[in-house]
Amino acid sequence: VQLQASGGGLVQPGGSLRLSCSVSGTIFKNGGMGWYRRAPGKARELVAAVTSGGSTYYDDSVKGRFLISGDNGKTTVYLQMNRLKPEDTAVYYCNTASPALRVPWGQGTLVTVSS
Repeated sequence: VQLQASGGGLVQPGGSLRLSCSVSGTIFKNGGMGWYRRAPGKARELVAAVTSGGSTYYDDSVKGRFLISGDNGKTTVYLQMNRLKPEDTAVYYCNTASPALRVPWGQGTLVTVSS
């Protein structure tokens, strides 16, 4: 099982993008879902997570700008990214929020914020 993120691209500072990730309902319900990113030269980090019950977590660097959500069928997870900054440039991945239930990482989707 791999979770493939999509929706990345090139955007100007201040712009918006929405990332999507298709996931099985079982994975979402059991482990919650998270969006991670790996910036050039840095380790992968968790930026946002959501439980099947709807509780959310955001890293301080994206709080107030990013919004994580899932559809009612728990088969798609979204990351709405607003007011993007150059430091948001990274490859974004989706995976379970629970480390114990993590699945192999997909290729991710590249987000480049640049003028």
